[in-house]
Amino acid sequence: MKKLLSLLLVLLIVLGVTGCAADTKEPATAEMNVYVLSGPTGIGAVNLRAKSEEGKALNKYNFKMVSANDEIVAAVSKGEADIAAVATNLAATLYNRTEGGVTVLAVNTTSVLSVLTNGAEINSVADLKGKTIYSPGQNANPEYILRYVLTQNGIDPEKDVTIKFVADGSELPAVWAKEENKDAVIMAPQPVATSILLKYTTAKKVLDMGEEWAKKSADSSLYMGCVIVRNEFLKENEGAVKTFLKEYEESINMAITDAKATGTLCEKYGIIPKAALAAKAIPASGLTYIAGDEMKKGLSGYLKVMFDANPKSVGGKLPEDSFYYAG
Repeated sequence: MKKLLSLLLVLLIVLGVTGCAADTKEPATAEMNVYVLSGPTGIGAVNLRAKSEEGKALNKYNFKMVSANDEIVAAVSKGEADIAAVATNLAATLYNRTEGGVTVLAVNTTSVLSVLTNGAEINSVADLKGKTIYSPGQNANPEYILRYVLTQNGIDPEKDVTIKFVADGSELPAVWAKEENKDAVIMAPQPVATSILLKYTTAKKVLDMGEEWAKKSADSSLYMGCVIVRNEFLKENEGAVKTFLKEYEESINMAITDAKATGTLCEKYGIIPKAALAAKAIPASGLTYIAGDEMKKGLSGYLKVMFDANPKSVGGKLPEDSFYYAG
């Protein structure tokens, strides 16, 4: 009888240990190449990169920072980039170019565009009528966003305002240096907007384009940045991709809660030139983590607006439902 009880006790212990082992299963991991664009889209990844370099990340990450969309397109097309942080319209373009070969995992950036003045009294979009507006991004997202917001507020972009485009956002801080431009309005992305506010003590932010978009569009959200994955990699490593998403969300949250430390990393990794500028720009950079149905609803609506403005902006056609990761 004692032997039987002993055997039963041993069996119960073994089953208990086995059960605990099943409950504490290690998360799936893999090695992956992660490409990020410089600027706001890349901010969310810097804390994860630092964690990876310290050997504390679950996956093995090989990060690469690039400054041009063409580099992302080439890397994804060649299978060199497994995951990439990119502009949302570029994600749609890649989906079409690769014939459905990428999936958008999550939105990482909302609006990074602000309207600034250097004395001109602007309290609403309606007050932009008759103004000269300087903006980067001709034939790109900033132009389409500006035109959409103006039109939705009853302002004809062709007749009611004068839009002057600069080749690059870095040219915007010099606009007000010319006397004839002192009353001009500037629409600037981050971190350029912050650098302008620091340079001109009389400058002020008068409009947030994300807020203005939301006032006029219930079916879309101004989602400007996202993270995508190659479908071949996702198919073979979905567990590791889910691990990445958890670590990536943590990285974004760290950026939101500790802008100073994240700013230092932004300078270190070439995302934003100066740590002090990055620390001030991060709170206004629209950092977020949005996935699932909320992502699909807001992003599909946004891409529809971009498509209506110029089909080429999203690669010629709207992505199918398979573009959006359900998780």
